[in-house]
Amino acid sequence: MTFSRRRFLGTTAAATLAGLASAPALAQNRVFFGIATGGTGGTYYPLGGMLAQLISNTAEMPDSRISATAETGNASVANAQLLGRSEIESAFIAADILDAAYRGVNQFEDGALDNLRAIGALYPETVQLVVRADSGIETFEDIKGKSVSSGSPGSGQWQLLGDLLEAHGMTREDVSEDYSSFAQSVDKIKDGNLDASLITAGLPTSSVTDLANGHDIRIVPLAGPAIAKLQEAQPYYANAMIPAGSYKGVEADVETLAVRAIWATHAEVPEDLIYAVTKALYENTETLGQVHPMGKQISLDKAQESISIPLHPGAEKYFSEKGATK
Repeated sequence: MTFSRRRFLGTTAAATLAGLASAPALAQNRVFFGIATGGTGGTYYPLGGMLAQLISNTAEMPDSRISATAETGNASVANAQLLGRSEIESAFIAADILDAAYRGVNQFEDGALDNLRAIGALYPETVQLVVRADSGIETFEDIKGKSVSSGSPGSGQWQLLGDLLEAHGMTREDVSEDYSSFAQSVDKIKDGNLDASLITAGLPTSSVTDLANGHDIRIVPLAGPAIAKLQEAQPYYANAMIPAGSYKGVEADVETLAVRAIWATHAEVPEDLIYAVTKALYENTETLGQVHPMGKQISLDKAQESISIPLHPGAEKYFSEKGATK
């Protein structure tokens, strides 16, 4: 398959990014560059829109103007599959899912997606088990017999719920599983039609903020021997803390897990294009941080953290020029 520089992918979800430099003058060629994100209730979607606007306004190629767009999606697993089929130029994918896709394990046992390449690491995604304060759920073990949303079957959250249940001596049959999106699950919790939602996203997560602003909530801690057991099997999950005040009513720090989000692409995207977008991101992290909290977590010195698949040559060239090595 020959990569087309004039291909446009789907509808744009790019948000306005105030304060950036004026867009470069229109060049002879226009290069369309898509970023697959996630649902509107998570972090991938708003951050992807801002990154797309940043690229469109600052990325430079000698003979072309880059028009970047962010597109809603079904997050990590679906995004990896899009890249595996070369149907979009880039995507946000959790580090553990990206590794599984490249190696052909877990949700990707039907075949390794060995055309995947990494651009760079972004920010830590925090695991949040969200319930109403009056739910009676105070520990993970308390979800037994309760309804819990884990996202679509095969998603990163779906896989994580299974791993968490196993680590705590339970199975999926011990809960009533719901497959709603972040935003849908929050609406169900509001209405009393769902007990808990497992959400992995950057802090603060807009759907959780929305829930907390209208209802008393609790973030259930994920810590202790069972979590240590999970981390032995899934080393991508690091210990993390949800700081007090992250959401209305969360008045104490909450121990949990986190996994880093990775910006990925595929091998057929041209080197000069990936070089340009990599440069645009890592040389404008301060601007991105001004408009989204997770932008403050993105930095050149952590750009290769948690990456286990090959870097794209364009990204590798940029990091080499900057002396940023693993």
